[in-house]
Amino acid sequence: MKRKTQSKHNEISHSSKVRIRFVETDPLGIVWHGNYIQYFEDGREAFGRHHGISYLDQKKYGFATPIVKSSTDHKLPLRYGDIATIKTIYVDTPAAKMVFRYEVYNQNGDLVCTGETVQVFVDNIGEGDLALTAPEFFINWKKQVGLLNE
Repeated sequence: MKRKTQSKHNEISHSSKVRIRFVETDPLGIVWHGNYIQYFEDGREAFGRHHGISYLDQKKYGFATPIVKSSTDHKLPLRYGDIATIKTIYVDTPAAKMVFRYEVYNQNGDLVCTGETVQVFVDNIGEGDLALTAPEFFINWKKQVGLLNE
């Protein structure tokens, strides 16, 4: 069975760093698996600030983007004091949702975890209704970063 390969022209990314805190580790001194979701959020926040699509930007336009799906694949441990790099990759889709993939590396450049989240747009002003089409501000953002032609 052939794997479907995705073109890189519909992806944009940003890398950020976090220092592993003691509170994020288990008694063995390695990062507890549930904290990787928080690292993904740290990566999304940094991506959003860098590319102009932060949660505050979304809120300004009356939307929130709750996560409806998340996955992680753990390969190696991170330990207290490590400096991890989170590469956050936005994967474009025509649907009214945001798909992010993540690659987490240790300070040696080894891939320690991969993951993905899917977020949908909901009305943040009214009843929290699901947006069935991409909001105008999101379409404009995609044009601005070169994911859509004018």
